[in-house]
Amino acid sequence: MHNPPPPPPPVPVLPLETPATAAAPCWPREVALLSHRLFKNVARTRQLFACRTVCMLLAGLALGSIFYDLGDDKVAERVGLFAFLLTFLLSSTTEALPIFLQERDILAKETSSGAYRLSSYAVANALVFLPFQLALAILFAAPLYWLAGLRRTPSAFAYFLLVVWLILYTANSVVVCFAAAAPDFVVGNAAIQGVMGSFFLFSGYFIARSAMPACWLFMHYVSLFKWPFEALLVNEFAGGDTCVLRLMGECVATGDQMLRREGIGEECRWRNLGVMVAFMAAYRLLGYALLRARCAIALNNNSSSPRRTLLCRRFFTTRRLL
Repeated sequence: MHNPPPPPPPVPVLPLETPATAAAPCWPREVALLSHRLFKNVARTRQLFACRTVCMLLAGLALGSIFYDLGDDKVAERVGLFAFLLTFLLSSTTEALPIFLQERDILAKETSSGAYRLSSYAVANALVFLPFQLALAILFAAPLYWLAGLRRTPSAFAYFLLVVWLILYTANSVVVCFAAAAPDFVVGNAAIQGVMGSFFLFSGYFIARSAMPACWLFMHYVSLFKWPFEALLVNEFAGGDTCVLRLMGECVATGDQMLRREGIGEECRWRNLGVMVAFMAAYRLLGYALLRARCAIALNNNSSSPRRTLLCRRFFTTRRLL
């Protein structure tokens, strides 16, 4: 009798490559893919994006026609224009809150399954809104600036456009942060409106910094209105021979003198923009930390749910036997 042939050697079973391990070395590619996906998601919300675009264009035209061709002596009108546009830009971005809330639930499921890193999503989310906010800033700033007759130099307009862009992106960062913490749209919207109202109160427009109580002075420096408001004032009144007050045909007060009286100098031009960028980064990092905590909680709940089910089955089986 012939001995049976020996069994073939076992084929080594290679561990399956999970999405997390497959994408681990390719963080830039993850960011690129997620940016492309988020860009398509934003573009698909055509009604929201079209409404936002039309509103920004109409708001720029309306404000430009209301404050049409302001003269150099119309200081109060210019300051009022800057205060209102700050209120409009910082308070009208909550329409993106439902999108962020919906993405938050999807994000928790996909990151818990190892589809991609949470940091990749945070960076992609920060990058994808830059061109959208720039387009909105141009549609709003271009008609407003030239119709209102603000400082008619290309460099002043470019700085004004940059400030408007940073304001819109700062507001978007605030919405991202609150969307990571709020349980639903109602709570998130109410919290954002309350915080923005408090920031506007302490911006320095209604009450000067010197007149604020010492216990509330910190609110003046964390206000998102203070820094762009001062930057817009410097861009409009600083430098040159801008006369803001004439008496008997002679200039008795220049823009530089008015700004110095309020404690605002030329150094605020770029320092304030740096502070705005720091606020953007702070709100983005805080939103990332909140999302990370929320995803960790969701992952722990998902991992413990089978154990809970097994314990419940054992409990009810034991009761039947007793």
